[in-house]
Amino acid sequence: MDGVREYYGGFGEREWSRLDTASGALEFEVNTRIIQRYVSSPSRVLDIGGGPGRYALWLASLGHEVVLADLSPRLLEIARERIADSPFRAGIVDVVESDARDMSQWDDAHFDAAVCLGPFYHLPDVCDRERAALHLRRVVRAGGHVFVAFMPWQALFRRTVAIPEERHRLADQAWVTGLLEEGSFINDVPGRFNMGFGASPSGIAPFFEELGFKTCGLFASEGLGAGIEEAVADLRESDPATYEALMGVVVASSDNPSILGLSTHLLYVGQVVQT
Repeated sequence: MDGVREYYGGFGEREWSRLDTASGALEFEVNTRIIQRYVSSPSRVLDIGGGPGRYALWLASLGHEVVLADLSPRLLEIARERIADSPFRAGIVDVVESDARDMSQWDDAHFDAAVCLGPFYHLPDVCDRERAALHLRRVVRAGGHVFVAFMPWQALFRRTVAIPEERHRLADQAWVTGLLEEGSFINDVPGRFNMGFGASPSGIAPFFEELGFKTCGLFASEGLGAGIEEAVADLRESDPATYEALMGVVVASSDNPSILGLSTHLLYVGQVVQT
């Protein structure tokens, strides 16, 4: 995972500010509204792959005790700086370097919930995804919830079309087949998103259910707002009441199967089943 670590380490402050962009703000808004449905306060929550800590601090602001973990030392350095300046810093009980495929540093059933909003779309090997999912099941207590982000293969395909320097791969039938059939996203342009996994939306719930989770839902993080994020952001500033009405529709329809492939990110919500 050295390539992934270096990629995100190079982002630095941009990874913190990503959720302030129009597309990032919509993703954050939908995800946080959905997470709040399932996690009651106060809970002990693991934010694995949480980078500079935007979700961790949001969780802490709701009264949760949060452990923030990530693969990138640079992003954790930024997280520590942001946490130190936050009025909710007491809610972040630990900040540690960790790989989602190995959570052996935590005991069984140590957490009430886990948020994993990044690692799985950098795990193209199904064995790595299984390992990460089984660790989530182990460290979260029975009845607790996990929130796992994915990128659908459709989003990675559209991304390739949208970026001129990356379009040449569309003429490589082996590359296209690998993405569409296996979700494998390999990028030969230096410094770009790479070692990606583009999930098939219909395969996400069965994957977790076979590993001992009960599916609560699969949601489109951008949903009906995908592709019109700037308009959504403008509405948020210019007409809060209409924005709130819009978000009600976006969130309510976010689990519609016809919308899932449209979204840049998906949020799987599962519950750990008593064994």
